[in-house]
Amino acid sequence: MNSAQLVSRLTRQSRSNFYYAFLFLPRPQRAALYAVYAFCRIVDDVADLGGDPARQRADLREWRAEVARCFDPAGPRAPVARRLAEAVRTYPIPRAALDAIVDGVEMDLDRATYETFDELYPYCYRVASAVGLCCIEIFGYSEPRARDYAVNLGVALQLTNIMRDVEVDARAGRVYIPQEELRRFGLTVDDFRAGRYTPAFVQLMEHQARRARHFYDAARRALPAGDARRLVAAQIMGRTYLALLGELEARRFDVFGQRVALPAARKLVIALRTWAETRIGVAA
Repeated sequence: MNSAQLVSRLTRQSRSNFYYAFLFLPRPQRAALYAVYAFCRIVDDVADLGGDPARQRADLREWRAEVARCFDPAGPRAPVARRLAEAVRTYPIPRAALDAIVDGVEMDLDRATYETFDELYPYCYRVASAVGLCCIEIFGYSEPRARDYAVNLGVALQLTNIMRDVEVDARAGRVYIPQEELRRFGLTVDDFRAGRYTPAFVQLMEHQARRARHFYDAARRALPAGDARRLVAAQIMGRTYLALLGELEARRFDVFGQRVALPAARKLVIALRTWAETRIGVAA
C-alpha cells in the first residue's frame, strides 16, 4: 500500500463527519485535506492508544520533527507525513498550526482536568481550531475574517465533541468540562464515570450547550460572504456538528451507555443541502 492509499484508507475507515464535507471538493484539495486529517488522527492516537508516557512523548517529538521535515527539501520519513509534505508544498498550510496540533495532543499527557474554561480554551484551539486554520488554506479565502471563522468553528466543534464523549473521556481519566462548573452544579468526576444521569447533569450540559452555540454563532458572524463558496466544506462541517448538538439537546443529553451520532444519510443530506445553498448564495 502506498502513502496515498494509506491516507485515503485512514479517512474512509473513520467515516467521520469530515469525510462527507470533503466529498464535494476537487481532487487536489481533497487529497490535501485527507493528508491533514490522517496526520491529525495518527497524532491523536498517540495519546489515546498508548499506555507508556515516555514512549508517547518520544512519538510526539518524532512527529514534531516530521512536521519540520515537511518544510525541508529533504522531506519527512513516515508515509502520512510525506503526503502532508505534498499538501504543504501545494497550499500555504502554516507550520505553526501543525505544531499546535501536536501541542494539543501533548496536553492530554500533561493534564487530565481543567479548572476553568479559560484554561480549556487553549486545548480547544490547538486540537480543533488549528486544524481549521490548516483547512482554510486548502479551501482558499480572500478575507482575513475567514481565520476568525475557522477559530470559532473549531472551538464549537470541540465543545460538541466534549459533550458527546463525557462518559468515555471520564473513564479514560480525562474530564474536559471545567472543574469549577462541576462544583457549581454539584457534580463530580465519579458521576461521569458511573453514568449518573440526573437533573443536575442535564443542567450542566445545558450550560455547555449554550457555550457551544455561542461559538457557532460567532463563527457564523465571522464567515465572509465573499468566501462562502470556497469555504463550503467548512460550512458542511459546522452544520453537521450543529445538528449533532441538536441531537444531544433532543435527547436531553443522555449520553451514558451510548455514543450519540448522526446517521450517514443525514450527514449526506446536510452536505448536499449546504452545497446547494452556497451555489445560490445562501450562507450558513
